[in-house]
Amino acid sequence: MTTPAAPYPINVPLIQAVVIAYSNRSLIADAIMPRVPVGKSDFKYLVQNMVDQFTVPDTKVGRKAKPNQVESVGDMLTASVVDYGLDEIVPLEDIANAPEGVDPLATAAEFVMKLVLLDREVRVANTVFNPANHVNKVTLSGTSQWSDYTSSDPISAIMTALDSPVMRPNVLTLGRAVWTKLALHPKVIDYVNGKGGTSGGVSREQLANALELEEILVGDAFVNTARRGQPMALQRTWGKHAAFTYREVPSDTSRSTTWGFTAQQGERVADSDFGKDHGGLKGGYRVRAGESVKELVTAPDLSYFFQNAIA
Repeated sequence: MTTPAAPYPINVPLIQAVVIAYSNRSLIADAIMPRVPVGKSDFKYLVQNMVDQFTVPDTKVGRKAKPNQVESVGDMLTASVVDYGLDEIVPLEDIANAPEGVDPLATAAEFVMKLVLLDREVRVANTVFNPANHVNKVTLSGTSQWSDYTSSDPISAIMTALDSPVMRPNVLTLGRAVWTKLALHPKVIDYVNGKGGTSGGVSREQLANALELEEILVGDAFVNTARRGQPMALQRTWGKHAAFTYREVPSDTSRSTTWGFTAQQGERVADSDFGKDHGGLKGGYRVRAGESVKELVTAPDLSYFFQNAIA
């Protein structure tokens, strides 16, 4: 039995290109835990030992002597990437009825990858905002929370906190609700403007420059927390916390000095196949997209975490 022909050829390279290139500008997971390629599913990575890293060895070399030998400091551990992916069925009828210039399979692949990346955003948010992943941390409450514009002093709290880690954090990650309160805080506006003004607000770039940070990342994504079939219950993926982390983009998992990163094996997966059991009487195509990644925290002392930054 021959496979029913689609109204136009199935462009598998297009599906792959769509999935590999797809990005969602509202997601910040890749910015806070940058991707590092690994060759195999099982790989080694370095967990930093900061005490040894900041202990100066004897670097003096005699006229006929050899220099002292050093090695990467820390514990070399083994981890494995995890496969994440989804399928969507595209009936032949949908392909036949598609408007000119629209590829339903490419559209399906993009939709599937969007959900896979939203799942990653949730995982990374839970990792970044997990107090167990930070050595330096504080829980704010009452008048110390940045939503209290009368009594709290976020600038003093932040500047003091940034001096705690052995390497000063260079990235601030917070949820949208926290950023809104922080950007409108009178003491923040006064500090950034330096003119005694307390009205208006500040931009991320202005505050980042004032705090000597490379970047301020604001999590905007929403996720539906209701079970399938229940009424939608949207909530922010990034909660009411703030994390200052030291970020580098390591070229190798075995030599990384960064709070955390994401190991990625290969390119994203994207393919499709026809099946008569896919999509009603005439069959259809199963479109699959996904990736193999592992999020890792490798230097939990290179950060400062404010839990419950706002009420």
